Amino acid sequence: MPEIKAIQTALRADRLDGWLFYDHHHRDPIAGRILGLPANGLVSRRWFYFIPSKGEPRKLVHRIEAGMLDSLPGRKTEYSSWEELHKGLGRLLGGAKRVAMQYSPQNNIPYIGLVDAGTIELVRKLGTKVQSSADLVQVFEASWSAEQLTSHLEAGEIVDRITQDAFARAGEFVRSGKALSEFELKQWILEQFAANGLETADGPVVAVPPNNGNPHYDPTREHSKAIRTGDLLLLDIWAKFSRPGSVYYDITWVGYLGDRVPEKYAKIFGMVKAARDAAARFVVESVAAKKRVHGWEVDRAARAVIEKARYGKYFVHRTGHSIGMDVHGNGANMDGLETRDDRCLVPHTCFSVEPGIYLPEFGIRSEVNVYVGDSAARVTGAEQQEIIPILA
Repeated sequence: MPEIKAIQTALRADRLDGWLFYDHHHRDPIAGRILGLPANGLVSRRWFYFIPSKGEPRKLVHRIEAGMLDSLPGRKTEYSSWEELHKGLGRLLGGAKRVAMQYSPQNNIPYIGLVDAGTIELVRKLGTKVQSSADLVQVFEASWSAEQLTSHLEAGEIVDRITQDAFARAGEFVRSGKALSEFELKQWILEQFAANGLETADGPVVAVPPNNGNPHYDPTREHSKAIRTGDLLLLDIWAKFSRPGSVYYDITWVGYLGDRVPEKYAKIFGMVKAARDAAARFVVESVAAKKRVHGWEVDRAARAVIEKARYGKYFVHRTGHSIGMDVHGNGANMDGLETRDDRCLVPHTCFSVEPGIYLPEFGIRSEVNVYVGDSAARVTGAEQQEIIPILA
């Protein structure tokens, strides 16, 4: 059941007349999650649900799927023809001048830009201005409960252990001269997830040079390199508990298959670590000082370090992403590169900080998770301080 009263309070604070939800063929999973609708039900016809800033919510559904929104409060109107839909939508809005929808101007935030352009045009044609729901989504979809934070922390302890065990396993195979590929180590990590009640929708990334120069490298049975002495091994691992409502923990560590880390690797890691720490420190200090923090500002804090070291062109992605029940959540991203994310960090949300430098011959990334509480922010897990010499 959606938090109607809390949503209405937020709408009034933003001077909005309402929040208009719309879906067709499950194109908007945000609407389904906020409204508490089943993720796999039949949605072959369009439906609309309008939560006004004051008063009772209203529904518009097709007659052959008339029960689609029966779990939600509010008066229902049915339609069959497109003419009825247009008229019904006008009555649904009831003269509202400004409403929020899952819309992003110029699609700057693709995670939010889920309503098709034609539907936005129709709403505007009815005399209603459309504003992005991005900030509302952060509060009502991306914010964690106390139980979710606990699930993140508990999953993190297991993921941290599995990560170190994976480095140790790579070392054991190399010492004994046994063959071990990136794909085989990836499969072993997935087995450890299953044995500990964890799951992931994809990944993890297991990569040696030059594959770790590709931020989204994914080893497969057909395309995978052997892990050998002298390799720089990058592990990007994310997982959550296999139970409803659980949220992800997402980290990246690097190790070296030798007893002494070469200077060329240590130098790049030092830059990446400095950028990671600068971004995390900026958030922690700003939240403690009760300053508003925008996603792009966090990206700038990390990027400035790498650009000063003259490696800016090799930092090819945003600094971090929102984390939730999906590993890439719907809160603010730490992004001033791919987009300029103007959303402010809000309490009870979590995100990654993961700068990287990706050279043609190898790449290094270091990733931590940062949780924003009511009055303080913190890194939620272990923080890598230097490349692990796995055979030391």
